[in-house]
Amino acid sequence: MARPTQLAIFIAILAVAIRLCLINQPYIDNWSWRQSDVAAIARNFYQNGFHFTHPQIDWAGDAPGYVGTEFPILPFIAAICYKFFGVQEWIGRIQAVILFAASLPFFFLLVRHLFGATAATWALFFYSFAPLNLFASREFMPDVPSLSLALIGLYFFLSWIDKDKPASLVASACAISLSILIKLPNILIGAPLLYLTVAAVCDRRSIAPSKPGGHRPPLQIWIWLWIFGTIALVPSALWYWHAHLIAQNFYPHHFFGAGGIRIMSASWYWKIAKQITTSSLTPVLFPLATVGAFITRTCPERQSNGSTTHARLFHFWLVAMIAFIVVVGYGSRHQWYQLPLAPIAAALAGAACASLASKISTRSARITLSILLAGSFNIFSFHYVRPFYQPSAVQLRDLGLELKQVTAQDSLIVAADNGDPTIFYYAERKGWHFLEKNGIYDGNPGESQQLIVDLEQLRGRGATHLVLTSSTFWWLDYYHEFAQHLAKSATLVETTSEFRIYKLNLTKE
Repeated sequence: MARPTQLAIFIAILAVAIRLCLINQPYIDNWSWRQSDVAAIARNFYQNGFHFTHPQIDWAGDAPGYVGTEFPILPFIAAICYKFFGVQEWIGRIQAVILFAASLPFFFLLVRHLFGATAATWALFFYSFAPLNLFASREFMPDVPSLSLALIGLYFFLSWIDKDKPASLVASACAISLSILIKLPNILIGAPLLYLTVAAVCDRRSIAPSKPGGHRPPLQIWIWLWIFGTIALVPSALWYWHAHLIAQNFYPHHFFGAGGIRIMSASWYWKIAKQITTSSLTPVLFPLATVGAFITRTCPERQSNGSTTHARLFHFWLVAMIAFIVVVGYGSRHQWYQLPLAPIAAALAGAACASLASKISTRSARITLSILLAGSFNIFSFHYVRPFYQPSAVQLRDLGLELKQVTAQDSLIVAADNGDPTIFYYAERKGWHFLEKNGIYDGNPGESQQLIVDLEQLRGRGATHLVLTSSTFWWLDYYHEFAQHLAKSATLVETTSEFRIYKLNLTKE
């Protein structure tokens, strides 16, 4: 076995092992709200019947809570596992780890094919330990599974371009189809696929005939591309149309990811740019990827068979990602939408490292510089990944667990929680965010009357309890009329430094 391959295996094992640490951690980190929604869908499948086409969240109060969402294969699989192991956080998290691990050999082989073994080893290292990817690939979210499937599909598509084997194309189409179903923005993988397709057509026209008589056998590329497009896109079109109808017809009329398409101010994008260069990629990976982009930007060299090396596919993917971040400016506030930048940057940085290594004549100098580079990258990665793990939702989980103890199972909770459903998930109760309308986006009310009206409407729909967290205690000081109304119409059940629980009176005084 070649040394780069041995090193790649070691990197892959280490990467997976690190992600298995604290695999059963509760959903209390910075992305708790997104994971709690996915986990709630899984538990509702488990408890309410495996109705795959109707995923349910917990914050729809007295309504079933059907929402339009991505293809819910991950929470559905988790719900099946709950039948055997019970409801456990590690079941949700392990799916991302498994699919991340599955993508590693394909990513290594893809980069090795384009840039060589040295570049592939470095690329695998950067991809495995970039802080954003390191954190996201152990979260109960669809982003890393979708990205992993996209990388697998990209590898098989390139294999089909090079070897003209229909099985590779079908494998690519299936992987890409599932990737888009699980996370729609990963349709951007179409950019490098388009580049490979155009490059293949140009190759077929420029390479000298390979058969006697001067005529080359035709590559039925357009027929196969129609087959590929049908497999990759039709299931997604059907599913997202169905999800759109679910969001239209059922309260709370929510479609995951809706409203993200909005061009924002320059300062908004500057903040995202700083995020990319630091906590997403690190100040080591970003400049290396920039160098790699320039090194590999020139016309690709030719292989011995005359075909292009397709080295620029990552440039096309990068351009598509930049356009996405600009157009989906508001949605890009969620850092996980930057995840595809991790394999792009890793591949380009790997190419840069291989190019620089080839210019260093002595082996000892190459080893020394490699150790310094790997060490500095790991230090930066550790520094920037730590804030992701901060238990920012501990008090929400504590409140949820307390509600589970002090309220009846059929209680309906009104939660001033800034739109984070972690309370509902750990309470195993249904309810509403407060304010009920747009509470998941901008939970702060404009005036006392708005709070009073909203609370009374929810009481009329069966709300039994109101809870405030420490981040919304100030409402009682700022909205005096609401505080007075609450004192008359509810009973304080429990108060701590983290939360307050009120039981709403059956009749308004």
